[in-house]
Amino acid sequence: MSRPETFFNFSDLSKGISRTLAPGIDTRVFPGEQAMFSVVSFEPGSDGSIHAHPEEQWGILLEGSGIRIQDGVEVPVGKGDFWRTPGEVEHGFRAGPDGAKVLDVFAPPRAAYRNAGSGFAA
Repeated sequence: MSRPETFFNFSDLSKGISRTLAPGIDTRVFPGEQAMFSVVSFEPGSDGSIHAHPEEQWGILLEGSGIRIQDGVEVPVGKGDFWRTPGEVEHGFRAGPDGAKVLDVFAPPRAAYRNAGSGFAA
């Protein structure tokens, strides 16, 4: 029996929209009408640029470790840690020595992430 198109699994992200955010940082994006999931894979030591956007963003570290940079403050994070980033607050992420996997949730969905491509911003 096949699964409806609105069901997904973390072990098979192929149904998501593919984006390369920066060298060593790739994501699969799952947009909805009111919110959007982005499953981001960071290679060890990869560094996402500091950026901001109008959408609220929540993140949870699923695997690995890293440094969450938010509003100029660097916070070490480990598996299970999660955070909220209000819209227009500058933020970024630097992966630890084993890399990281982060689930980001955006509300409303980011328009630029509705299409395959590259970069953090539109």
